[in-house]
Amino acid sequence: MNIVAQTPPPATGLGPDRIQAILLGHFIDVGYGRIEPPVLQEAATFLDLGGEDMRSRLYLTSDASGAELCLRPEYTIPACRLYLASPEAGRPAAYSYFGPVFRVRSARSGEFLQAGLESFGRTDIAAADAEILTLALEAATAAGAPPFRISMGDAGLTARFLDAIGLPALWQRRLRRGLERGQPLDAVLDGAPSGAPQRSGLVGALAGADGKDARALVEDLLSIAGIAAVGGRSVGEIAERFLHQVAQQASPGLGDERRAMLERFLGIRGDPDQASATLRTLARDARLDLAASLDLFDERLGFMAANGIDVARLAFSAGFARNLDYYTGFVFEARAVSETETGGASPAETVLIGGGRYDRLAEALGSTAAIPAVGASIWVERLAEYGAAA
Repeated sequence: MNIVAQTPPPATGLGPDRIQAILLGHFIDVGYGRIEPPVLQEAATFLDLGGEDMRSRLYLTSDASGAELCLRPEYTIPACRLYLASPEAGRPAAYSYFGPVFRVRSARSGEFLQAGLESFGRTDIAAADAEILTLALEAATAAGAPPFRISMGDAGLTARFLDAIGLPALWQRRLRRGLERGQPLDAVLDGAPSGAPQRSGLVGALAGADGKDARALVEDLLSIAGIAAVGGRSVGEIAERFLHQVAQQASPGLGDERRAMLERFLGIRGDPDQASATLRTLARDARLDLAASLDLFDERLGFMAANGIDVARLAFSAGFARNLDYYTGFVFEARAVSETETGGASPAETVLIGGGRYDRLAEALGSTAAIPAVGASIWVERLAEYGAAA
């Protein structure tokens, strides 16, 4: 089966109940047992790890003790919590889900259905990545999805490249934020300082810290000052905005060589096999050690091809990122083919599936060690809309 360039499905008009049966049936049949995490979740983790877009759309509340809670905005973090509390913690486990999530949305209901699958503890990273993508595409196709265009990136490869060129921590944070928002490099670097200004005190300490340590330092200072929230923003959000300002105003200069390297790296896109060759040429020319990341990249493509995915039709971009802070490796989105390509109408919202690898999330939730993990989510309401429009 050619998953990317599949024949458009017949007009089905499937409702949520039928879509649920198809998706869960597909996942459960291959060993992904269904879970249902609580709707009420501790808010702090989503504020810290959910990404700027999600943080701004949480439904927040509190319990009798004053602890801040939120309605479940997605399933990955709750699924990871369930996994860590289970007897399977630290060992391979596979879960699926189907249920409501809650995010503030303009002109649309804040409650909508999401389905998906999560894989924890597998050390065969490339095979697990390919399996998650394959299963999500197969299930969505069976539930009436139109043909897909799949965009993919690699947050792990990007992080390794940024480390290899010696990009300072604050610049790395700023660049990641820009990529998550889909900004071009010039926009991310607009107004950047041309030199290396003198830094002292708090700004100097932050300049030398990684993202997690820098944010913890700012949050501690705000807590010491007795600041819990300002203008509806949590301490975590205040810290994030402060660090963004620090990155804008106090980062050391990039230098022409680093900027040129960033432009060359982020400009690599298109056929994944060709992109891999171009990335290896870049690494050789610049004497950068990207071998392990690129070997994993190529191994993943091999498993995708073995699963029936037409790799040549995938669209890789070194600058592709998803707007969630916990991704650490392979990331992807599957979008419906546009009206001009199909000759028919399509709903305005076109992302049907999104996912990726998040190997450090378990540690952020209290695990004593990193646990390999990868997953994907499916927008059920968009599947239903396509079925009705077909």
